[in-house]
Amino acid sequence: MPIIESKYNPAFFFKNGFVSTVYSGLVRRVKDIKQKRERITLFDGDFIDLDWSFSEEQTNKLIVLLHGLEGNGQRPYMTGASRLFNNNNVDAVCVNFRGCSGEDNLKFRSYHSGATEDLEAVIKHIILEKEYSEIYLKGISLGANMILKYLGERESIPSQIKAAIAVSVPCYLGGSAKALHTFKNKLYHDRFLKYLVNRLKIKQQQFKESMSIEDIASIKTLYDFDNVYTAKAHGFKDALDYYETCSSLQFLSNIKIPALIINALNDSFLSPECYPVKEAKENPNIYLEMPKYGGHVGFVDKKNIYYNEKRALEFVKNTW
Repeated sequence: MPIIESKYNPAFFFKNGFVSTVYSGLVRRVKDIKQKRERITLFDGDFIDLDWSFSEEQTNKLIVLLHGLEGNGQRPYMTGASRLFNNNNVDAVCVNFRGCSGEDNLKFRSYHSGATEDLEAVIKHIILEKEYSEIYLKGISLGANMILKYLGERESIPSQIKAAIAVSVPCYLGGSAKALHTFKNKLYHDRFLKYLVNRLKIKQQQFKESMSIEDIASIKTLYDFDNVYTAKAHGFKDALDYYETCSSLQFLSNIKIPALIINALNDSFLSPECYPVKEAKENPNIYLEMPKYGGHVGFVDKKNIYYNEKRALEFVKNTW
């Protein structure tokens, strides 16, 4: 599919990638949305919490929203999309990954960029327990990579899934990891690392046989975190094996439903490989939009409705 020419042109102040990223993560607020929580039990006895919001009218359409690293179902990029879709007669469910809903999960493992078995469990639950004939998927950053991997690594997916949107997606995890370790991203890197290590310290108290205090003390970078915890807890050899195995880039050629990728060219989290031009040109189901601006999940637009949210709605409406 030819590359999509983006029409995103924010106000001058938000053309700066750092400003748009920080504003969207720390300043933006979304009100006027009510969520109802549902807890589901996973195949290994752990749990995931789902935050539902609904259209005023009964509908057969649902959008499933996946957050990014350090995220949850109440982040503005989740509730903003939920509100917009609810106002357009589409129910929404925000998936909180393991341990991200305000309560630590039960297992030593948690979540990661390639944990598509958990997404599959959520989708199976929705199909078995709910009555939606049209399901759309939208992921942000880590959640976006998970969605693309889910769609491409399987020979078939449920027929109810009609389209997907992946925003600010690090589809080549190794390259994105290197980008996050550069000086320009030090503030982001340190913020993520502090949050993840603090959570790991709590988990270590419950699983002392799986991880020592010394192990945690050795974590100085995000790469260390993935090497010491992510890889060990989820069955990978090391961080590099995790990045290689879970990068969605290798699965894009096998995606069989319409999938829109929106990656800003000034996203400092993404490496050159995270702009899959070749893959988009070779697979008619991949739509690649590369706005000049937007930073990382920072597509600020008018009336507190973000550009990526508007594009997601436009994209799924084309399948109706």
